[in-house]
Amino acid sequence: MWNSYVLAFIFAIEEINRNPHLLPNISLGFDLYNVVHSEHRALESSLIWLSGLDRDIPNYTCRRESKSVAVLTGTTWAISAQIGTLLLTYGPFEPILNDGDQFPSLYQMAPRDTSLALGMVSLLLHFRWTWVGIVISEDKKGVEFLSDLRREMDRSGICAAFVEMIPVTEMSPFSRTWPYHLEIKDISANVVIIYSDADTLTSSTFSRWDDLVIWKVWVMTSQWDFITNERTFILDSFHGTLSFSHHHGEIPGFENFIQTVNPSKYPEDIYLAKLWFLFFPCMISESDCKTLENCPPNASLGWLPWQLFDMTMIEWSYNVYNAVYAVAWTLHEMLLQRAEMQPMGSGEGLVFSPWQLHPFLRNVQFNNSAGDSVNLAEEGKSDAEYAILNFWNFPEGLGLKVKVGEYSPRAPRGQEFRYQQVSDLLQTPHSVCSESCSPGFRKTPQKGKATCCFDCTPCPENEISNETDMDQCVRCPDYQYANRQRDRCLQKAVTFLAYEDPLGMALACTALSFSGLTAVVLGVFVKHLDTHIFKANNRTLSYTLLVSLTLCFLCSLLFIGRPNTATCILQQIAFGVVSTVAVSAVLAKTLTVLVWLVSGAPNFIIPVCSFIQLSLRGVWLGTSPPFIDIDGSVTAFCCVLGYLGSLALGSFSLAYLARNLPDTFNGAKFLMFSMLVFCSVWVPFLPVYHSTKGKVTVAVEIFSILASSAGLLGCIFVPKCYIIFLRPERNTSNIAHLHHSG
Repeated sequence: MWNSYVLAFIFAIEEINRNPHLLPNISLGFDLYNVVHSEHRALESSLIWLSGLDRDIPNYTCRRESKSVAVLTGTTWAISAQIGTLLLTYGPFEPILNDGDQFPSLYQMAPRDTSLALGMVSLLLHFRWTWVGIVISEDKKGVEFLSDLRREMDRSGICAAFVEMIPVTEMSPFSRTWPYHLEIKDISANVVIIYSDADTLTSSTFSRWDDLVIWKVWVMTSQWDFITNERTFILDSFHGTLSFSHHHGEIPGFENFIQTVNPSKYPEDIYLAKLWFLFFPCMISESDCKTLENCPPNASLGWLPWQLFDMTMIEWSYNVYNAVYAVAWTLHEMLLQRAEMQPMGSGEGLVFSPWQLHPFLRNVQFNNSAGDSVNLAEEGKSDAEYAILNFWNFPEGLGLKVKVGEYSPRAPRGQEFRYQQVSDLLQTPHSVCSESCSPGFRKTPQKGKATCCFDCTPCPENEISNETDMDQCVRCPDYQYANRQRDRCLQKAVTFLAYEDPLGMALACTALSFSGLTAVVLGVFVKHLDTHIFKANNRTLSYTLLVSLTLCFLCSLLFIGRPNTATCILQQIAFGVVSTVAVSAVLAKTLTVLVWLVSGAPNFIIPVCSFIQLSLRGVWLGTSPPFIDIDGSVTAFCCVLGYLGSLALGSFSLAYLARNLPDTFNGAKFLMFSMLVFCSVWVPFLPVYHSTKGKVTVAVEIFSILASSAGLLGCIFVPKCYIIFLRPERNTSNIAHLHHSG
């Protein structure tokens, strides 16, 4: 019976009675009743109190000299709801008690707890606890809190390892077996949130575990402070508990008042005498069996272990203190108003009914001795501010509650939660389903499990993640590349094949030499254009082929030297178009040999094939053009080379069919060999090209251009030059067979 609630109640009344400015010449009295937590017993106790008898007789009272004007009750809403007369409840704020139709005479002292879920989630985020268990009493208030908590957890990426809804009527409060503690013990979550009224069966059962759940962090409300005072519980299990308590100022003089409380000061209270008899070496007088004798001098409640009596003013005691003052200020205002309306005489002004307090009680506002504002008006009630307390009980019996942080919903955005690094724990507990994915990895959800449970997968090629627990990797820009750890993109080094480089100089000289040689061959053709060998080989196609080969050799120079946007685009256009012209000229010459077409008929092949190549190049350059630091579309590049290869393969097939046709100057065999060389160069080009980096890649492409062009020049025109310069007699014979040969 004698707990901090009662002491706060008596302390407030005595303080008011000593105050000459509050209810002057009037003393407040009080009665104390112990109500068992039971709907039936709570109603019975209230009827006994109202009747003034030892029996509960409704609508009857034998109290004539003393009538209570208000009732202070708690600690749960169920007790307050059962009594339901003019009262102030000092328990936690309960929305159901706000129903003015059902409880028109009830006032709640506690502030709203609408920000409690957000405050707890802020604490979880501070410690990066993303895998927590939840134990909630299965009543209306517990279900509403669970809904708020889950919503804030989902919004912040925190998962529930388990949710246990404990029916408050499931078992006897004295049961020593609780079916849920094994799951809490075995679950991987090291943090458990508990939400329940102190008097529910859930609370009673928790304090009687046989199989202890230790080394977990409990996050709870201050309503569960009683657990740390349970002597039947080995307190190491709750060492490190974090509780959210309503923030309030310190009431001056309260601790000194507790130190001076003793049975001689309140001789009518049998509970206090019993407390002294049990915990101090006192004797009971044989004369009246009530008076205590031989008690140690100056014995005080402060001598008791903290498990038996907590000297601090907890939030409910603070609410009791404010409730007493609310009644006192209400009486004061009401009496002042009566005094203004009519002088009091013979004490008549003190006669009133409890319902007459309502207009004053609804609007009462005052500042208590701690400097805090108290307002009972519903519209003036604000969200609670919380002090975060850390319970220390190591070594066992220490029993300290240290303020380590606070949460204020009225603070500026981003500053609502404040935590001080004051903890006796050597290491912050860890509570996650899966360890964080470090940079270079991404989270891969585990099938069928919560979002907080995942595997860490390395980022793919050229993708990075530069933060922990990233859901997706980010591809590096084309001008950058991912480092080996895949946690950042590095700038690509500018490398190119310079003319000053020995390899670049050698390739440039080779290109110029072959282009000069091709020009010489073209000059020879022009000089001997009237000879039989040139008349028999379709001079227009030969000129076209020689000019295109000259340009092929020269376009390789675009790949050498520091690149710029113009050269990057010209490289692809020049090489593609010129090489297509060369190969389509070979195709046209092959068709001339094979089907004996008139000399001008196959010339349409070159513009048609070239137009198709130009179209492919246009699509490539229009969708994904190459730049200095971007290669462009690999698919488009492969399509361009594939088209060129198909032309070469077609020319090779036709030349192979015409290789044995009878003709003096039949060049089908040489055309076949030229296409064989061309294909032999470009078929292995792609794998070699993609397996090299930097300027070596450029050198491979230049070499392929030079080799394939030189193959065409050598296979087709070297035999003709051989006849002109070394076997001129073959250029004048068998004129009858010169017509329509290639």
